[in-house]
Amino acid sequence: MVRFEKWQQEAPGGAMKTLGQTLAAIAVETKALGFDMASDPAVGSLLRALGGSKPGGTCLELGTGTGLSTAWLLAGLSADARLVTVDNDARFQDVARRHLEGDPRVTFCREDAGDFIAALEPAQFDLIFADTWAGKYSHLDQTLALLRPGGMYVVDDLLPQPNWPTGHQSVVDAYVADMARREAIRVASLDWASGILIATRTAS
Repeated sequence: MVRFEKWQQEAPGGAMKTLGQTLAAIAVETKALGFDMASDPAVGSLLRALGGSKPGGTCLELGTGTGLSTAWLLAGLSADARLVTVDNDARFQDVARRHLEGDPRVTFCREDAGDFIAALEPAQFDLIFADTWAGKYSHLDQTLALLRPGGMYVVDDLLPQPNWPTGHQSVVDAYVADMARREAIRVASLDWASGILIATRTAS
């Protein structure tokens, strides 16, 4: 089983970009690639705020994509916090790497998210953003077990999206109902932005 503690990376030379500049640069490449699963900016601002609530925390993003939500998370994290972000698509994650890998707080993992989750020890993350199938619609028990007491789990895209496949609404409804039945977490569903669910693991 894998445990993540601290990561150190050498940051390349060059001037630091603002969050706005980074988001704009990533957005240009995202559009050029035709990637249509990037997180809503409103979701990004929420992630930044939630990241800021975990000073020194260890955070996990399932589904790097092109790195827009990754950038928002990093903007909220403290200097001693750490973020692990996972994706199996090199074409998209390489965009995030180009713009964000110089930040020593982030580690990029190129791996199937389900395999990654299955290899982890439980109770080691303070914040999880599940933005891919694994961690939301599969491997859910294992993903929630990764939260420390008081840790937060966030998903988006629970309201109808243009890129949903046929029949996906029933999958979302089953997921939301499953989350509402769980006793070890407290859940809030928000009919806002792309549709948000936030869950917190109880101390007991």
